[in-house]
Amino acid sequence: MTFALNRRLAAECLGTGLLVFFGVGVATLDFGFKFDGGSIAAGVVATALAFGLVLLALAYVLGPISGCHVNPAVTMGVWLARRISLAEAAGYWVAQFVGGILGALLLWAMFSTSPDYSRSTTGLGTNGWGAASDIHIGVGGAFLAEVMLTALFVFVILGVTGKLGNTATAGMVIGLSLTVVHLIGIPITGTSVNPARSLGPALIVGGTALSQVWLFLVFPSLGGAVAGLLFRTELLAAD
Repeated sequence: MTFALNRRLAAECLGTGLLVFFGVGVATLDFGFKFDGGSIAAGVVATALAFGLVLLALAYVLGPISGCHVNPAVTMGVWLARRISLAEAAGYWVAQFVGGILGALLLWAMFSTSPDYSRSTTGLGTNGWGAASDIHIGVGGAFLAEVMLTALFVFVILGVTGKLGNTATAGMVIGLSLTVVHLIGIPITGTSVNPARSLGPALIVGGTALSQVWLFLVFPSLGGAVAGLLFRTELLAAD
């Protein structure tokens, strides 16, 4: 493994960990510790902005190093769009899942020092459907939401990072896209659109979150694949 590849993998691990720590951290404060003041809307907006703004910052810092995927679904789309090799994609996937787990562990270690924290009641910003969803969405609705939201998100990323994109504004567009995705997705499933973001917290919380995490591993990846395949069509392929 070359130094350049190792550097990219380290960036993906670090970036995914930071995204989970800050994004899931705000989600836990709002919906677990109830810092939303009883207003679900306020919690949704704060959490959406946290994920979007963290990714915006990471895009400019880590983008020149690894492309700042920090999301296995994004890497799936980039690979299917033929922008990286399968070997590189596999390395990214491992790094992202490791980063997501480490970020969740650090977050849990911090919150667990509070006497008000409980894994069973406070949780850790996990995703879910049924009773675990604010609107009690069914499994079919959760599947559709995650595929559609992830496909849109990855589609935007592939567009703004392609040959026709503007690198100066790409990070802003990507961050704002993730914000929009969370604004609609949080009441539905908690918004995954990122398997690494879902797996780390679910492993720590266990229970329903862990039993349902398979959907948030499979269907965001499917959404990323849909976006990647779209960019292989003659209509959209520009690189």
